[in-house]
Amino acid sequence: MTGEHHSTEQELIQNRIQKMERFRDRGDDPFKYTFARSCSVAEARAAFEAAEKGAAAPEDVEVPVTVAGRMMALRGQGKVSFADVRDESDRMQVFFRKDDLGEDAYAHIKDLDIGDFIGIEGHVFRTRRGEVTVRAREYTLLTKSLRPLPEKWHGLTDVETRYRQRYLDMVANPAVLDTFRSRIAIIQTMRQWLASRGFLEVETPMLHHIPGGATARPFITHHNAFDRDFYLRVAPELHLKRLLVGGFEKVFEINRCFRNEGVDTQHNPEFTTMELYAAYQDYIGLMDDTEEMLGDIAQAVTGSTIFEYQGQTIDMTRPWKRLTLFDAIREYAGIDLEPHNNDRDAAAALAESIGCVIEDHMGYGKIVDEVMSERVQPHLVQPTFLYDYPIALSPLAKKKRGNPALTERFQPFAASMELGNAFSELNDPIDQRERFMAQLRQREAGDDEAQYLDEDFVTALELGMPPAAGLGIGIDRLVMLLTDSASIREVIFFPQLRTIEE
Repeated sequence: MTGEHHSTEQELIQNRIQKMERFRDRGDDPFKYTFARSCSVAEARAAFEAAEKGAAAPEDVEVPVTVAGRMMALRGQGKVSFADVRDESDRMQVFFRKDDLGEDAYAHIKDLDIGDFIGIEGHVFRTRRGEVTVRAREYTLLTKSLRPLPEKWHGLTDVETRYRQRYLDMVANPAVLDTFRSRIAIIQTMRQWLASRGFLEVETPMLHHIPGGATARPFITHHNAFDRDFYLRVAPELHLKRLLVGGFEKVFEINRCFRNEGVDTQHNPEFTTMELYAAYQDYIGLMDDTEEMLGDIAQAVTGSTIFEYQGQTIDMTRPWKRLTLFDAIREYAGIDLEPHNNDRDAAAALAESIGCVIEDHMGYGKIVDEVMSERVQPHLVQPTFLYDYPIALSPLAKKKRGNPALTERFQPFAASMELGNAFSELNDPIDQRERFMAQLRQREAGDDEAQYLDEDFVTALELGMPPAAGLGIGIDRLVMLLTDSASIREVIFFPQLRTIEE
């Protein structure tokens, strides 16, 4: 009915501007301030279907409604026209008839375009073809859309356009809204799960004097009033553990972290994590809690602990498989890197013998991590915990009881993705200082992801931190898993992208 598809985009925009001006010339503001809806589209449909069930003559049921939404289709047949209107809840057909609206109002429908927001007052009925429809007694243009949707709006597939113009992606691909509704549900469920177990939600700084809490390269920014550099946080860990020192016993935070690293299907420089810390807990107890929490979230969001991810059936039913890191390396990589003496060169030779690329600056811990990432992680399709990591990889975790070459650390994996990280938290200030100093030596040797020495955190530990365990979960990857999304960009509203070259 709009006849737009044969024109260039600029011509289409000018055509829409002319229509907008015609509304203004009629004294009708094309950008309204408000509109009083009686219900959403989904509520209108539900009310009508409920009335139908209770009626002696369902064909005579008419439910009065006032609804609003974006017009996604418009087609005319002389004295009657049909539109499809979509709000956040659902989509519904609208029936316009000249005899209902009056000749002038009906004639002005030609100045509506796909993409416009309109309000409809009328009643819901069922057409002869059985479609639940709003029969309009009156319509109102609420917002004029000046830029047309893609010609084949239902098939917008260009990845760069979808991510750069997420608002267009959501309009053109309604399933995208479902993905983000699931994201919201996952976070809400996690919050409720933690709150029901006595965890308190807190907020800690985004700007850090010293980057800490994870081995990662930070972003640097400058504060003019203080005339000094700050770092966007790579993790909230050290501030959350300060709260344990101060007297809280169960805390968590869901918020952004920033790491100045590569971008791929599982990494974005700005990402969301949940971190929790529980006093008087260790990593074994926290492992039990983690599989319970993630299983409960899967059940709540997908309706089951068994679901499909990228063609694979994932079963999050408890209990999950548990392997020590070095048993997993022996099982899947076929080599033994158990840290008897942390022999860096021997470990490098073994790693290279199975095809891993080992660089000169990589120490023993980095080599173990490389082997795990390249040769073990791809096999961890079903939910699995790897635990007991070498001390060189875990500067904030307590040493393993009975084997000080290892730490009490675990990581949950599913669909070959690392979902999180957890420790029995190191609370010995002397040991912590020594670990920080070892990290500084690694930094001096060329590892720019090694951690800095945080004197204030060591001071806090000297005051005393109770025994505790901590867990971090990557929210974005968890959302990927539970929404069957292949890329992290699919589950972040506005992912970071390269600048378009002029």
